[in-house]
Amino acid sequence: MAVTLKDVAEMAGVSRSAVSRTFTEGASVSAKTRAKVMKAAKELGYSPNALASSLTTGRTKMIGLVSNNFHNPIFLEVFDLFTRGLHERDLRPLLVNLTDETDPEASVRMLRQYSVDGVIVASSTLPHDFARAFRDAGVPVVHSFGRQTATPAVDVLGIDNIAAGKLAALTLIERGYTEVGFLGGPVDATSTIDRQTGFLAEVAKHPKVTATTSFANAYSFEAGRAEMARLLASKPAQAYFCGDDVLSIGAMSALQSAGLNVPDDIGIIGLNDMEMAGWENINLTTIHNPVTEIIAASIARVVQLVADPTLQPQARLFNGSVIERGTLQLA
Repeated sequence: MAVTLKDVAEMAGVSRSAVSRTFTEGASVSAKTRAKVMKAAKELGYSPNALASSLTTGRTKMIGLVSNNFHNPIFLEVFDLFTRGLHERDLRPLLVNLTDETDPEASVRMLRQYSVDGVIVASSTLPHDFARAFRDAGVPVVHSFGRQTATPAVDVLGIDNIAAGKLAALTLIERGYTEVGFLGGPVDATSTIDRQTGFLAEVAKHPKVTATTSFANAYSFEAGRAEMARLLASKPAQAYFCGDDVLSIGAMSALQSAGLNVPDDIGIIGLNDMEMAGWENINLTTIHNPVTEIIAASIARVVQLVADPTLQPQARLFNGSVIERGTLQLA
């Protein structure tokens, strides 16, 4: 038989309401009563029922985690960091897979049915108004890896994609490349648009450097490989900013299949610095995306919004940095 609140109350010699208050965050209970209740609960192996507690507090301690690109290995790192970060705050994640989905209504409806306290949208490809649908439904929401705007409708936290594009272009130019290429993800993804904008803006400062642009149909290995194979059928650039590590690895695979060497024949720089980018057989030069810091800040912000939904939306950008490995020529 499961141990009940009544069992704990009887062993501790207190009322059931005292036991309930002990396990209710913010409720008033004396230190003496709390000690007796906790001692009895430990001896009996009692754990409070989270669903029952939510009826008392009005909070489920569930945070919806919404993403739409489970094909990209970076999401495994994102998911790991999010879930561990939520658990450390005694919160529970409710994962929503939106692969190939762009309409937020079904997600809003489902997450409201589960009475989540807040939502974190973790995506660099969903349109900016996707997260706003949760806010309009009265659900506190943060858009991680979203696009910065001057007047954000919801809280946005992510890498400065325009600055990252500039940094990638400058890195290629400083290595002596004069024919550079941008190989982005989906052409309508906000991350692709901003990374391309920064890349071309930096190239424009260097009259002797030319740039081409192309786009993969997804942030995936297969899409990166297919797009590089297409580029090799014509005159490829001397080096590419692939806009994402997994695209870069796909592009490197196509180059290897064509009998070309990276970086001797074509240079590659990625973005994200995901774990496999540092594997010896990949050794990808890339721009570090401070994912750990972004996720920690996103969790902290959604907790603030749950406590005070009147807080005004903010955009917070994080800087990237070049991680030197072996896929670019040395300066």
